[in-house]
Amino acid sequence: MRNTLFTGAALAALAPSLAFAQHADASDTATKAQAAPGTPTHNEIVVTASPYAMQQDSTPAIVAKVDRSDIIDNGGASIASSLAQVPGVSATGFAAGASRPIIRGMDANRVRILEDGTSASDVSDIGPDHGVPIDPLAARSIEVVRGAGTLRYGSQAIGGVINVLNDRVPMRLPGKPLSFELNGDYDTVSDAPETSALVDASLGAFALHADGFYRHADDYDTPLGKLDNSFAHAHGGSLGGSYFFGGGSHVGLGVTQYDSTYGIPAEDSHIDMKQTKLMSRSAFDLGGDLKLTLDGSYANYKHSEIESDGTVATTFRNKEWDIHPELLLGDIGPLANVAIGGEYVHRRFSAVGEDASYLYPTLTESEAGYVFTDLPLNDTLKLQASGRIEHVSVEGTPASDVFTKADFTPVSGAIGALWTAAPALKLGLTFSSTGRAPAQTELFARGGHDGPNTFETGDPALKLERANSLEASLRFNSGRLHFDGSLYSTWFHNYIYGDLTGRTCDDETGTCVMGDANELKELFYRQQNAHFRGLEGEAFFDVVKTDSGTFQFHVLGDYVRATFGHGAGNVPRIPPYRIGGGLKWKGDRLDAGMDLSYFGKQDKFGAYDTPTPSYYNLNAKIAWRPFKQNPGLEFAVVGQNLTDDVQRDAAALNRDEVIMPGRNVRFVVRMAM
Repeated sequence: MRNTLFTGAALAALAPSLAFAQHADASDTATKAQAAPGTPTHNEIVVTASPYAMQQDSTPAIVAKVDRSDIIDNGGASIASSLAQVPGVSATGFAAGASRPIIRGMDANRVRILEDGTSASDVSDIGPDHGVPIDPLAARSIEVVRGAGTLRYGSQAIGGVINVLNDRVPMRLPGKPLSFELNGDYDTVSDAPETSALVDASLGAFALHADGFYRHADDYDTPLGKLDNSFAHAHGGSLGGSYFFGGGSHVGLGVTQYDSTYGIPAEDSHIDMKQTKLMSRSAFDLGGDLKLTLDGSYANYKHSEIESDGTVATTFRNKEWDIHPELLLGDIGPLANVAIGGEYVHRRFSAVGEDASYLYPTLTESEAGYVFTDLPLNDTLKLQASGRIEHVSVEGTPASDVFTKADFTPVSGAIGALWTAAPALKLGLTFSSTGRAPAQTELFARGGHDGPNTFETGDPALKLERANSLEASLRFNSGRLHFDGSLYSTWFHNYIYGDLTGRTCDDETGTCVMGDANELKELFYRQQNAHFRGLEGEAFFDVVKTDSGTFQFHVLGDYVRATFGHGAGNVPRIPPYRIGGGLKWKGDRLDAGMDLSYFGKQDKFGAYDTPTPSYYNLNAKIAWRPFKQNPGLEFAVVGQNLTDDVQRDAAALNRDEVIMPGRNVRFVVRMAM
């Protein structure tokens, strides 16, 4: 109670915010809807990788950024669908409304999903059938960050950070008194109309924002027929405003509502999800180089798992505070861009109904402090470093029925070097050692979960997980040719994973037998050493570049291999390798392109998992802006999986029952002013 009162007082008094200097790139709603012909998008300003705004190629580890036009083109009900073309990123693929991003084979408690720098505050880490309450239709851009910058956001970011930037609490006064964007589209694979609107306005010293979205996707078609119970319906919106005063300081507040209903394929139930979220973002210029920035959010989340006859089987609730202050100190002696910060998280989870025995009520609290800095050694070599220490306590009741409180103190650090070997060539090397406290499900799961059809048992004796990672990066940018590539290796000590035993369990009695006699697969959370290694990269080559546009060739690929130590087998549910490429013309009035990707078979699967076959994915797009005076009006046709290949997700627990969407044609209209 004391911590709750403290948190509430802090949030009310401080009106938390994301980093002051970070958001120099926060766009007006419409002014950046269209890039100039041939404008490169591989070196934009990024805000998540550092407390200070910086370009993508100025960090030792490679940062990816997806802009709003790509988000709208990709469609889909999940953040993961918007990141489909980012090397190293895949998806859990459990359902159209519940597909969480995976980075380098790591998901759930190793990939932190943020909204404008604060927690998504959901339960998608508790089960793969639980969606993320952030709709891509409301996003302006999405950043994928690895390296030293991830330690600003906690030990749940071993794999990386995905930050959805939507500027729902404005971080600067708009450049115009009023700007807006309106999008509408329809896809054929699920008979889905979608629409979204964004509005920004300025009124004196006030900046105002509003947005809304609506989606109604029915059961989607696959090459083998319609997939029952694969629908995804959602709507929501937000209102926010900020007041600006002396020296660029400001305080702001926003409220967001998200409502979603989606089916669970291969089941006869669906999920009704709701979240109300308050976000506060503020920045204070303290004079000189000193700036204080604060983020804060409070979210009230619940979802009900509803049977085919309309009865509510289980209701999950999650109430969460997330407060994140940061003090930007500027340069101190040889150190540059110095920042210190902290984070407080208070998360209370509970469930009522049939699956309440899966996880009894839990309370997770964490307090953390961190430091971040750059160290320029000369004109061509700089270091970037960060360190974090946190205390995590998790309370719950495991299968023993003995109330348990587990305490952990993860200590983490990262250091990276970026060497500009030549004007066109940059080399990076990053080492990090990250500690992660076991999460509530890993500690306290104790029964059947009908969504993924698992009977899970946690272990309250789990130890701290540690990941020691080494990553080398290479960037080459000659003007016409741009290449980003990474080679990485991560050694886990006490890696925590869900281990299928080959037995199935009866949900009512809890008895388990070898084989498929029962519906629920037995899964234990265990620990052992593991090794993740892989590579990823993408390249762009401007074949022709003129004043009216650019004709570009693009290739990408990624690969991850994950095994347990001492020859103990494969880590389960790891995505296969992929390689692909395509051609694209981007002009002042017309864009056109296609890309073809090959996803390899996954025959290196975990115990009691199953293999997945290889497949192709062919996409194409043509977009037309008919009015030169108003390039914000665009008509587009986007094709996805045009070869209508059967696609199964190797990372999904339900891969044997669920096929990804078949051939899809999307018709898109965008208007921005």
